[in-house]
Amino acid sequence: MKTELCSFCLKSGMLCQKCSTRVKDGEISKLDLKIARLLLSLEEKYPSLQNISFFKAFDVGRTLAIVVGHGDVPRLLGYGGKIVKAISEKSGKSIRILEQGVDDRKFLEDLFMPLNILTINTIWLPDGTTETRVILKRKRGMQLPFDLKAIKEIAEKVRKIALRIEFAY
Repeated sequence: MKTELCSFCLKSGMLCQKCSTRVKDGEISKLDLKIARLLLSLEEKYPSLQNISFFKAFDVGRTLAIVVGHGDVPRLLGYGGKIVKAISEKSGKSIRILEQGVDDRKFLEDLFMPLNILTINTIWLPDGTTETRVILKRKRGMQLPFDLKAIKEIAEKVRKIALRIEFAY
């Protein structure tokens, strides 16, 4: 697995001078360290994890967003979802896997998975800011597979996107 931390630090649990400085400066959070170690521990059982790039993790309420490299989402979702399930069990949170370096539409599709996005619009507000309106397709009475408040906060933290979420039935 490729990450911002050196593999020796992840395996040993002791941080070298360079990695220690990055943690102190806030470039790498304690959560990033924890998730990187968790992914490294799962590498033996799931060899496809050796080829992923882990960038950052965001903890929002009961949801954990993991940002990985371009094209790495299928590797994490592989094995019938067992990798994501293992991460969820160890962290006690629901998991969202997001891809680094993709356009806003792909980012939002990953964020709202498994719901389908019907429309994405940009709304310009009088104060000069913008909001992104996302209209999702949803069946009546269907339980949402995620927390809307957490999803909005993740979009704000990861991509600085203010979301307005609506549903079409």
